[in-house]
Amino acid sequence: MFDMMKMMGKLGEMKQKMAEAQEKVAQLKASGESGAGMVKATVTGQKKLVALEIDPSLLNPADATMLKDLIIAAVNAAQAEVEVLAKEEMKKSTEGVLPNIPGLDLGALGL
Repeated sequence: MFDMMKMMGKLGEMKQKMAEAQEKVAQLKASGESGAGMVKATVTGQKKLVALEIDPSLLNPADATMLKDLIIAAVNAAQAEVEVLAKEEMKKSTEGVLPNIPGLDLGALGL
């Protein structure tokens, strides 16, 4: 028989675990690079760019288009990496609270 009180307790526990996981995800940082490390970007778990390093040899006005492409590639690599870290953190933080439901992506819950 379905136990509504037990289910409500699980939902409360899940809400608390999700809040804790979101706090941990917000503190994550990941870096990505492009151009053999000539451009490095660091983003937070909230996908905000917090650091950008550019090798001085790239600061030539003639290379502006290439520099733009390298910056975009480095930021995208950092965001992809932090997304993986965030999903791992969410999975770890909510493990055992909900049953393993195929197709349930907790990373899609606003992170």
